[in-house]
Amino acid sequence: MNDLDPLSGRHLLVEQVRLEAAGVVSLTLVDPDGAELPPWAPGAHIDLFLPSGTVRQYSLCGPPDDRRSYTVAVLREEHGRGGSAEVHDTALVGRLLQVRGPRNHFALVGAPHYLFLAGGIGVTPILAMVRQAAADGASWELYYGGRSRAGMAFTKTLSAVDAGRVHIVPQDEQGMLPVAALVGAAPPGTAVYCCGPEGMVQAVTEACARARPVTLHVERFGAPPGGGSADARSPSPGAGHFTVELRRSGLTLDVPPERTLLDVVREAAPDVAFSCEEGYCGSCETKVLAGVPEHHDTVLSDEERERGDTMMICVGRSASELLTLDL
Repeated sequence: MNDLDPLSGRHLLVEQVRLEAAGVVSLTLVDPDGAELPPWAPGAHIDLFLPSGTVRQYSLCGPPDDRRSYTVAVLREEHGRGGSAEVHDTALVGRLLQVRGPRNHFALVGAPHYLFLAGGIGVTPILAMVRQAAADGASWELYYGGRSRAGMAFTKTLSAVDAGRVHIVPQDEQGMLPVAALVGAAPPGTAVYCCGPEGMVQAVTEACARARPVTLHVERFGAPPGGGSADARSPSPGAGHFTVELRRSGLTLDVPPERTLLDVVREAAPDVAFSCEEGYCGSCETKVLAGVPEHHDTVLSDEERERGDTMMICVGRSASELLTLDL
C-alpha cells in the first residue's frame, strides 16, 4: 500500500538493524519494490506498527535527502510499555512492517541562530536538524547529553558534521548539561530545539522563560507533569456528550461524557492507530472533515489547533454537537 497521505499507511521492508550504542539499535526501512519514499524534513516522525500490533512513534534520523530509505533509532526501555523490547528482541530484518507518515510537528523554522539541546535518545530528531543546519550554512551549536558515552548514539556521525559545533557531554564524565547557562548565553532570536527526558525539557523550558528573547521548540517522550493530557482517561467534569460520524465507515456514534473519543471509535474501527493515549505521541492523529474539535493534546501548534482539520482522538473531544472524522 503506497498511499502518500501521511495519515494513511504503507508497508516497508526492514533492510537492516544496526547497533548504534549500548541499548540503541537503528532500523533501516525501504520500499519492497525499490520505489522512492515520500520526502520528509527534519523533525518528522513515523508510526511503526510492530509485529504484535503495537504502534510506536519514532523520529526519522537519516539524511533527509535520502529518498530510498527511512532510518529510526530505538532505545531499549527496561521499564517501558514493551514496544522497544519488541524491536530489540524480534528478528525484524526481511519483515514487512506497516508505517504511517512521515508527519512533522517539530519542524525546523528559520532563525538567525540555533541552539540544539539533546538528551539521550532525544538526539534522533536533532541529528537530522544538525545535518540540515550545516547544509544550509546556518549558525548553530549542539549540546548532547547522556548518562555515559557508551550509551550515546550517533556521536561520531554528529562530530563528522562539524566537530567544532558539536559538544558531547556524558554525565559520568562532565556532569549534567548546564542548560540554564547555555540558554542564557544564546543570542537574541535564537531558536532553541530540545528533545530529551522530561526533566531536561522542564529545565530548558524554565531557562527559556528567564532568558533574553528566544523561541523554544520541544518534543517530549511523554505527557508533561500536570498537563491536560495526563488525565486523558478521565474526561473533565465539564466534558459533554457529542456525536461522531465516521465518514468512510458510514457510522454515526454517540460519545458520552464518561468515555473518550478513542474508546468509542475503536469499537467500530478496532484497527485505528493509537499509542500513548495521553496526547503527546501523535499516533492517533485523524483528519477532521466537519465540526469543531476540542484539543487536549501537546502535539499540535496553536495554528494547527486553529485550523481544526486534524486532531488527536485519544484525548480530543468536540466543541460542536457533531464531529465528522475521516475514518
